[in-house]
Order: sequence, then C-alpha cells, then structure tokens
Amino acid sequence: MQILQNTSLRGYNTFGLEVRADWFAEVRSVDDLIGLVRDPKFQPMPKMILGGGSNVLFTGDVHALVIYNKILGKSLRPDGDDHFLVTAGGGETWHELVKYSIEHSCGGIENLSLIPGSAGAAPIQNIGAYGVELKDHFHELEAIDLTSGDVRIFSKEDCAFGYRDSVFKRSEKGKYLIASITLRLDRHHRVRTHYGAIEQELSKMGILNPGIRDVSEAVIRIRSSKLPDPAVIGNAGSFFKNPEVSQEDYDRLHALFPDLIAYPGASGKMKLAAGWLIEKAGWKGKRLGNVGMHEKQALVLVNYGGATGKELIEHARRVQQHVQDQFGVLLEMEVNIL
Repeated sequence: MQILQNTSLRGYNTFGLEVRADWFAEVRSVDDLIGLVRDPKFQPMPKMILGGGSNVLFTGDVHALVIYNKILGKSLRPDGDDHFLVTAGGGETWHELVKYSIEHSCGGIENLSLIPGSAGAAPIQNIGAYGVELKDHFHELEAIDLTSGDVRIFSKEDCAFGYRDSVFKRSEKGKYLIASITLRLDRHHRVRTHYGAIEQELSKMGILNPGIRDVSEAVIRIRSSKLPDPAVIGNAGSFFKNPEVSQEDYDRLHALFPDLIAYPGASGKMKLAAGWLIEKAGWKGKRLGNVGMHEKQALVLVNYGGATGKELIEHARRVQQHVQDQFGVLLEMEVNIL
C-alpha cells in the first residue's frame, strides 16, 4: 500500500477539479485498511473516503487522509430456489457489478445500469433510477470503523434507507469505509419497464418481450443520450434530488402549471421532477462562464473546463434560489459538498 503526501485529486473526482489532499492512500484489502486506520501516525487524523468520485464536489483542498477504496472482487451464491446473493468489493465499479449480475442471470438491478460511482458508495446514497432503488435488493454490507478498525455488518434495517439517503449520510456519516456489499437478486425476475422512457426505447429496439439484458441496454441508451460523459465534460450526474411535496402543494402547483411532471412519492406525498422545475425556471443549457446546467439534462451541473468548486456551488445555489422563488419548492443537493 502506497501512502502519498500533498497529492492531486483531479483524477479522482468526476468534476475534474484541481484540489490536493494532505495525505492519500489507496487500499486494496480489508487488512490494508485496518492496518492504516490503526497506525498511530494516522489514527488521530481526519479521514475521507473516495470511491468513484462521482458524488462529491470539492470546494477546496482536503486537509485529511483521503482513503481511496479499491477493494475489489465479485462473487455469487444461491439463496434458496428463487434468489442469488451477489457480493462485490466496495471498490468495484457499480456498472460492472450490474453487468456481472446480468451475465449470471441475476435480475433486479438492471434499471440501475450506467449509474456512475462505486459499489461501496451505492448504499450511502441509496442510488435509484427508473423506478428501482438499491434498497429494493439490498441484503447487507461489511464496513470498517475508521476510528477503531473494527469490522461491522450492517443489515438492510441498520442502513435505514430513505430517498437518496441512508444512515451513512446522517448519524454514521464519515465513520466507516464500506468494504463490500451483498445484494439479493432474483433468478426469475419480472422486469420493470413502465418508468420513464424504457418502454419507448424497447419499442425502438424491436423488443416485445424484454429480459433483464434488454432493459439494461435500453437504460444505457437513454442515459447515454441525455447525460454528459464526465471524461468529456466534468459533472457528477444528477446534482439535485427530486423534491417531495404534500398533495396540497402539488395541487396548487399543478393548477398554476398544468404540464408539471410528478410521481407518487412516500407517505401520500408527490415527487416533483427537479429537472422540469429547473428547465421551467430557465436554467437548462444556461451557461455562466465555465459552469452551467447541461443542455440535454437540466439536473446536471457541469464544469465546462477551468471552473473551481466554489464557482460550481455558487451556480447551484443560484438555480436553487430561483426555483424556490418561482415555485416555492426547495431543491436539495444530492452531491456531497466538501
């Protein structure tokens, strides 16, 4: 394990921001991590975990030990007659885990194809897309306490999943590195195609009776047509959550804006399409200097090149304020601001 000092993180965040870390370590095993955490030199030092770097916005240099999770490995085992338990190291790329599952005829996460980031970061965010969330197929995870080096298993209940939320964004924030996750996937899966443009895309593909591979391909085509490649334009995918409002507030907004896009949410609430709100407020494709909201997907904050983290967050706050002024709805940022 190599431990570096005063290291650039430009290649480790999808916004492509030039910031530096006081200390940087790439860990490839649980033993490496435990040894690092228990090292007297680093034990008292603040620590930050990096996975795919696709859900973070740096606003300055990081005065901490940055631990880059590269714990790899994928495996599966039967779980009764109808399910498989699929385990992946926290450093695995999420999309590679989806592909692995499909290759082994394990259904359930095909709607989550091409979501950027690592497997270890997926439970933190409770990633979701096209009517499916990670929690729908989550079994358990193994995490390492960054203070003691102790190993802890978190069940689905322990994770307290919510919409783009988990205990790791609240009471346990910054306390653990997720070494591996285990999903409970289906042998005989009924695909979900009703959400978004999946059915339309399958029709274009000439698929009448889709399987999990077909749904994955449709999702990949949809996402690729709308979302910018971070290797070309710096971004972190969807920057804002879809806000949930009361039925009363939804009725009020719908009366004013009949084309309002919304879906049923939790506890009788309605989930508004944040991208629609941003576009309606006039920010889709609007660029100010080196920052803007993407021309094809208003939810995506982009760095056109040379922007700083402070410039990006300032732009996000302008959009946030304008949407609140126009609709009375506060957009919550999905990306972690550091």
